[in-house]
Amino acid sequence: MNATTQINPSVITLHVNGERHNLAIPADRRLIQVLRDDLRLTGTKNGCNQGVCGACTVLLNGSAIRSCLSLAVSVDDGVITTIEGVSNGGVISDVQQAFLDAGAIQCGFCMPGLIVTATDFLSKSKAPSDDEIRHAISGNLCRCSGYVKVIDAIKLAASRRVLANEEPHS
Repeated sequence: MNATTQINPSVITLHVNGERHNLAIPADRRLIQVLRDDLRLTGTKNGCNQGVCGACTVLLNGSAIRSCLSLAVSVDDGVITTIEGVSNGGVISDVQQAFLDAGAIQCGFCMPGLIVTATDFLSKSKAPSDDEIRHAISGNLCRCSGYVKVIDAIKLAASRRVLANEEPHS
């Protein structure tokens, strides 16, 4: 196959941030390309293109994945949540609020991936230890923060969730 030959597109369906998208894409197109270039959801960053920095982390069917490593055709009919979808109708999520309150936001490049990773982690771990948090975010590189404030933010979000669940409901 020469460089000018087009790969026949595959038609896939993605459910991204609550919206259904039917897309005709080449079989070799990565999910990050579909999100950023085709759907114009640029909050998900492409930091390394090798799956090692975590900036491209999104949720697929509720679990964190590296969108730079995933072929879009392999997630056909998947439910994808990007950083834009972590918020609820334009209201930032509790994890996003905790990152703001703890002063964890630095340059912002790695934050979408860290927030999505933390969102996934906190859906599975209700009262994590510092070591558990460190392990959970170990695949996300941040050159600005030193991770102290990021860990503080995740602990803050977890503690707020515990408090919210302990409050009596009327």
